[in-house]
Amino acid sequence: ADGLKESAILKSYVDNGDVVGICVSGGLDSKTVALRLRLAGVKVLCFTADIAQPDEDDINDVVTKMAPCGVETVIVDLKDDIAEGAFEAVACMASYDGGYWQSTGVGRYVTARGLLREMKKHGCTVLSHGATGRGNDQVRFERYVNVIDPSFKVYAPWRDPVLLEEFPGRSQMLTFLEKHGIGHTIVSQAKKRYSTDANVLGLSNEAEDLESMETPMTIVNPVMGVWPKDAPDKQEEVTLRFESGRCVALNGKKMTPIQVLQMANTIAGRNGLGISQALENRILGTKSRGVYEAPGMELLGRGLACVYQAVLDRRSTALFHHLGRHVADQIYDGRYFDPSTRTAVNAIWELAAPAHGTVKLGLYKGHAHFLSLTECPHSIYFEEDSSMEASSGLNPVSSQGYLEVSSVEAKAMAKAGLISDESVWSKRRRTGGK
Repeated sequence: ADGLKESAILKSYVDNGDVVGICVSGGLDSKTVALRLRLAGVKVLCFTADIAQPDEDDINDVVTKMAPCGVETVIVDLKDDIAEGAFEAVACMASYDGGYWQSTGVGRYVTARGLLREMKKHGCTVLSHGATGRGNDQVRFERYVNVIDPSFKVYAPWRDPVLLEEFPGRSQMLTFLEKHGIGHTIVSQAKKRYSTDANVLGLSNEAEDLESMETPMTIVNPVMGVWPKDAPDKQEEVTLRFESGRCVALNGKKMTPIQVLQMANTIAGRNGLGISQALENRILGTKSRGVYEAPGMELLGRGLACVYQAVLDRRSTALFHHLGRHVADQIYDGRYFDPSTRTAVNAIWELAAPAHGTVKLGLYKGHAHFLSLTECPHSIYFEEDSSMEASSGLNPVSSQGYLEVSSVEAKAMAKAGLISDESVWSKRRRTGGK
């Protein structure tokens, strides 16, 4: 059609009478794919998720941007879903390499689930995503579709040989759209070039200039806040109320999860909290450099950590960290709905059940200083027991028996020649690593 080379994949959709639901953002790729499929005779519907993207002033603009391509676009409100995903990630402390709060990882399972449900309501039989053949998102989107509905097909335009040949870069896409009377403006980023993925959890900035390790992270222009150096010169106090590991109020005002997250983003953002960079380990085995913003997640995470420290014993804490790491890896790998993930999350909610407390933090130029923890009925911290001063708590004399028992093992290991007090590094150099 229209002098375009035939794609065997798209032809099969036409022959089968499939309806393709395209995940769109209103950007250059979205317009190109939607128009290209329509011109190939494929029945298409476009879908976009409202996950409170901070870089999108009005989500309805996506409908307007896609309209010239001759397609209908459905907006799916997933704000409450993404907020719940955020609360769960915080409860699990499920940050990934370098403290990345997984805004994209959480966003993908929320988006894939939400859009797939809506596509099925509209009679779609194929989900089309715009992920490249080199990154994480192709794995996440396709695996989530596979586990939720094995019979639903997935189309990846940027793995279709025909489309890859036709559109090797942005210039070819622009020419294609212009040929069909569709305009597209690329926002100039003269001093910085990188791609951004955003939702209410945070922003992931990567690619282009950021791929060079000689490029400072400070080329990124924060969207959700400011760099610490640009934050106010005065400390701002914030109070967070947690119940069973969930923040239910900010500064004394009860709120829904989405309201808590948005307010936390505002407060933490203006104080320079939550900007980080990492060389993360991708699903496919490569490394990817990212500069991340997640002010609200960082604030909630710091606050909840104070409560966890008070209510979790040493073994519960070790188990929590093990489970949280597993959840973090599973979210990153596109395995949120897997049995092991759900089991780990369930166990963490059990550990979080006594995590009630009111935390006051002082925010100052990227730092969050602990000020107080009150109304924490399940705290196992008792001043009398840990005080260095004379108190009615633990009797220091009673430690003698514990130390005598402990010495039996210590002396046995020494007699058996199992102990070395030499620097490990020095010994390795002296013995050639043996």
